[in-house]
Amino acid sequence: MDKKKLYTNRINIIIIAIICTFLWGSAFPAVKLGYELFDIASSDVGGKLIFAGYRFFLAGIFVLILQLIMKQNIFKLTSKDIKEITILGVGQTTLQYIFFYLGMTYTTGVRGSIMNGTSTFFSIILAHFVYKNDKLYFNKIIGCIVGFLGVIIVNLGGEASVLEGSFSFRGEGFIMIAAFMLSVSSLYSKKISQNKDAYTVTGYQLAIGGLILTIIGYILGGSLTNFTFKSTSLLIYMALLSAVAFALWSQLLKYNKVGIISVFNFLIPVFGTVLSAIILKENIFNIKILIALLLVCAGIYLVYRRKEETN
Repeated sequence: MDKKKLYTNRINIIIIAIICTFLWGSAFPAVKLGYELFDIASSDVGGKLIFAGYRFFLAGIFVLILQLIMKQNIFKLTSKDIKEITILGVGQTTLQYIFFYLGMTYTTGVRGSIMNGTSTFFSIILAHFVYKNDKLYFNKIIGCIVGFLGVIIVNLGGEASVLEGSFSFRGEGFIMIAAFMLSVSSLYSKKISQNKDAYTVTGYQLAIGGLILTIIGYILGGSLTNFTFKSTSLLIYMALLSAVAFALWSQLLKYNKVGIISVFNFLIPVFGTVLSAIILKENIFNIKILIALLLVCAGIYLVYRRKEETN
């Protein structure tokens, strides 16, 4: 590949990754609005899981419908394919989301957001041992540290001090387990999608994971009521953002190194904070946002920069 094509390819990857992280960032204020519109109490874990289950199940259905419109055969699956996709759905959607929400019940949003940022570290470290062409190097390590500092800074001055309180396994521990599940699932997604259509895999895993979340939510005694035009529109938007983001992200993981793509996840809390300020009218616009964004971008640049190959 010549330098011009290589440069164009890198720009396209960056743009797609930013779109995905922007969409996931928009989920932060959307979830808060959803709890309000559907009257889900902060302690109603079952209701939260049902809300999440509906969102991801619909997202999966949207992706599969689009595949049918594009004349893709989504029913050509072997028993092995079904098994692998189900495992991915349980890991990436069901378990990851359960641990995340249970963890958030026992910690603050600030600490949870920072702990969730460890998924990038897990992905890059695991990729080092799984893939021969995705090894750790100095710029990647420094870039991750710089990017993680951005995640910490964007959460400073929030509802609690970052260093306040002790480590709770049910709180921060569960958030880290969720982050680890997401990282492992990303590697597994890359593996099983090599000989399958990434969009079809995404559609099925979201639908399966969302369905299981919904069932568990009802078992826990939860419910989802107060369906209005506004609340239903928000739910559909959240399903669409998940469908688009997960589908595009799966394509990125399929054709690119996990360690390179994962660093863009540091943008999610930055976008989430900025969009929360805009949508929820939260007064958080100050110098910390600019510093955090600069650090995250610097971290991405350090990780993404490659040495030019020479003959």
